[in-house]
Amino acid sequence: MIVQRLDHVNIITDRLAETARFYAELLDLKERDGPPPMLPSQVRWMHDSSGQAILHLNSTDCPRVFERGVAPGAETGAIHHVALRCDEFEVVKARLDARGADYRVNDVPSIGLKQIFTADPNNVLLELNFFAG
Repeated sequence: MIVQRLDHVNIITDRLAETARFYAELLDLKERDGPPPMLPSQVRWMHDSSGQAILHLNSTDCPRVFERGVAPGAETGAIHHVALRCDEFEVVKARLDARGADYRVNDVPSIGLKQIFTADPNNVLLELNFFAG
């Protein structure tokens, strides 16, 4: 097989610190610097508990190898949402409630799945998946 797994998602934002804080506080992702020569003021990488970079957050003025137009805060275009497998459904739901966040819960009992749909500070739609067991 050529594809082993999804590596990461890149979000370009004009709210770098706010976006990093959102993912750290909601999903316990750890904020780290990107590798040099990337500047911490332009790049924040969000890692899971195993050290895997899940999200690359870039400021709008961050240099890019493949430049193309972006509109921070706009809906995510052809990509409808980003799905993350999570645990601790009630903890995440309580964190969203504490933020006064808009979200929707979906239950798919046939496969033991609860979902939370919410948007990050850049209007990127997140599908947070919580499987039983």
